[in-house]
Amino acid sequence: MLARFGEGEMHLAVWLFPVLFATGLVAGLVDSIAGGGGLITIPVLLGVGVPPHLALGTNKLQASFGSGSASFNFVRSGTARLRGCLRGIAFTFVGAALGAITVQRLNPGFLKLLIPIMLGAIAVYTFFTPDLGALDVHPRLKSTPFYVMAGLTLGFYDGFFGPGTGSFWVVVFMLLVGFNMKKATAYTKVMNFTSNVASLLFFMLGGHVLYVPALVMAGGQVLGARIGSGLVITRGVRFVRPVFLVMVVLVTAKLIFDAYL
Repeated sequence: MLARFGEGEMHLAVWLFPVLFATGLVAGLVDSIAGGGGLITIPVLLGVGVPPHLALGTNKLQASFGSGSASFNFVRSGTARLRGCLRGIAFTFVGAALGAITVQRLNPGFLKLLIPIMLGAIAVYTFFTPDLGALDVHPRLKSTPFYVMAGLTLGFYDGFFGPGTGSFWVVVFMLLVGFNMKKATAYTKVMNFTSNVASLLFFMLGGHVLYVPALVMAGGQVLGARIGSGLVITRGVRFVRPVFLVMVVLVTAKLIFDAYL
């Protein structure tokens, strides 16, 4: 039995829907803890026959549910305070919208060569700085200049290319704002949700979203994100740090393989 959806030319076997749901669940769990959920979802979408341009748009829709669920859980628990990051939401939205518009006009190939090196540096720095993110420290930047810089830059990057965005957010929150890793992870999900939604709007306008598989995966994302964000809230930095390091290494390895091998 086949399901028909999207732009009319795309068919998937209905038996694949449980696979997509499970994929969303695992990705939502991992992404809410340490980022890198796209490392799971995009290969699965491509593997079941979804063309790349549709896979990216479909991934943004299902990821929006996961990051939204995790953000809600973090805000409700008080781990992230929505009032304190409204400027970040605004600048991240603008940055992501500009990135999503730009990627339709430029080739993001040069980023495929640069980003693995930057992520590798993050992994090495985090590994050899065991106290990084253990406690809140004095911020190096005030919130407004930080959100202008980070929101526009990382928002643009997420809309333009994407892989590793969560890792970059966690690190800049720790280094520049002085957050511990648990708090940085919570605020990162709010920013991820913002850039996901901004990028998604432009994928939808371009007709590059398959709604049925995206919504199936979204169901898994919501469940996985609630479980993962709950683990971050209850278990803290000692739990987040190793998962964060593993996901940064995996994302870096995947990008190096794609770019150089």
